[in-house]
Amino acid sequence: MKIAISKASGSDGFLKYGRWLHAVDPDVEIVDLVGHAPEDALAMLRTCDGLILSGGPDVDPDRYEEPAKRALCGPIDAERDVLEFALAEGARELSMPVLGICRGAQVLNVAYGGSLHPDLPTTKPSEIEHRQLNGVDSQHEVHVEPGSILKHIAGVLDAGVNSVHHQAVERLASIFTPSALSPDGVIEAFEWGDATMGGKPFLLAVQWHPERMSYEEPLSLNIARHFLHEADAYSVLIRTASE
Repeated sequence: MKIAISKASGSDGFLKYGRWLHAVDPDVEIVDLVGHAPEDALAMLRTCDGLILSGGPDVDPDRYEEPAKRALCGPIDAERDVLEFALAEGARELSMPVLGICRGAQVLNVAYGGSLHPDLPTTKPSEIEHRQLNGVDSQHEVHVEPGSILKHIAGVLDAGVNSVHHQAVERLASIFTPSALSPDGVIEAFEWGDATMGGKPFLLAVQWHPERMSYEEPLSLNIARHFLHEADAYSVLIRTASE
């Protein structure tokens, strides 16, 4: 099985995505797409069975037609924006399983027509800290929506997650529905609005970093395990059949 990750190298933090998947299946082949031209990355994606859009810097507000919000953003990585929006579209055309993590969740929301809070402390003040402080991940609870795919994956309605973001979903793309919320109402995860009815490839976006949590937590390794199950099914039923 081959899993494409939009960025899976460059620091120990990015290497953790591969370690997390290998904790479920040591034989998974990681295809790191960072640094490749979009057309080359899309060609590589077509050989894979699933896509993870990984964490990283802020999404350019030009992508959701609110350039004035850029003043509240951190540094923008234009190359990653170009690459990952192309990958989101490519995975959609391939009906491929997709998992968005932190920035990856934000990319998916914007790619499908949503918008972002450019800076939560400014635009949605809260007593809950979502940012990393002094190099340490924050921690808070999330409530998982009953009946969601995430509830099926995790088996719980309430659990703790890590938190290292200052941006988040503001307007959720209409095709999605929230599957987890923090106590202050920030959308912490989302999925297809009609996911339980079938007919769409697996898609889950989470604002936390499951690859950096204890694998024993219900919202960590369970996600990797289910994602790889979906990727394996895609490999057998769709990708191999089309070759």
